[in-house]
Amino acid sequence: MKPILQNLVEMTGHRDHLRLAVSVLSTLQSLSSVVQVRSLEVFTVNDAYFVRPITWMDKDQWVSAESEAAQDPLRQPITEIPALLECIQARSASAAATLGRGRYCLWLPVWMHDKVTTCLEVIQSRPFSAQKLDVITSVFHVYKNYQSLLDYSERDALTGLFNRKTFDEQFSRFTSNDPGERPQAIPRMEEDADAPPDTMQQWLAVVDIDHFKMVNDRFGHLYGDEVLILVANILRSSFRSHDRIFRFGGEDF
Repeated sequence: MKPILQNLVEMTGHRDHLRLAVSVLSTLQSLSSVVQVRSLEVFTVNDAYFVRPITWMDKDQWVSAESEAAQDPLRQPITEIPALLECIQARSASAAATLGRGRYCLWLPVWMHDKVTTCLEVIQSRPFSAQKLDVITSVFHVYKNYQSLLDYSERDALTGLFNRKTFDEQFSRFTSNDPGERPQAIPRMEEDADAPPDTMQQWLAVVDIDHFKMVNDRFGHLYGDEVLILVANILRSSFRSHDRIFRFGGEDF
C-alpha cells in the first residue's frame, strides 16, 4: 500500500494532463499481475465511434500520440470492443472482458461534462479480484477528480478554451533548453520515417477580433461575450483534435 500512496502523492503534484495521465498509468502498471495499461481516446468520425491509444508504454518508455485522430493507424471502431461500447451506451462506470490467453481487461471511461473522451485500459494476467478492483477504482477516482481540477484551472471560464496561464506554461515547455521539460518525442507515421526521431515542429497562429471594443460599446458586454463564444466555437471546428487553442486575453486567441 505504501508505494501506491507515494505514487498518489506524485500524481497530485503534476500540473498538466499528460503528466498526470502518465503518473496514473505508472501507478496502475506497478500493481501485481498488471501486464499493460493505456490511456485511450474516444472520438467520432462521420458519426461512428472509434478508439485509439494516446498514452502507452513502448520499449520501457511512456509515449503519447499527437497525430490527427481520424488518420491514426492505431485507431479501431469501438464496435470491435463490444464491452466498452455497451459500457458507454449504458453510461456505466466500468467494463470488463476476458481477452483470452490468460489476459483480462478492465476499461474505466472518464466522464467529463456528460461525455466520454478518454478511457483507461488495464490488462492483467489473472481475473480481477474484488480487492484489486477496489484499489484500481480508488486510484482512478483520484485521477478523475484531480483531472477535473486541472481542467478548471487550465481553461477560460467564458469560452472553455485554454487560458493565458496554460499558454505560458506550454509555450515555456516547448521552448525550454532542458530536454526533460520538452514534450516527449512520439512514434512517427510511416511517411515520416526518414525524419529525425527528435524533430517536433510547432506552429503558432494569432487571431484578433477587429473592432471588438465597438461591439461592447454599442451593444454591451453581454453581446461581446456571445461574439467571443462564437469565435471560440469556430476555432474549435476549424482545427484538428490535437491542436491547442487558447484565449490569450480579451479578444486575442
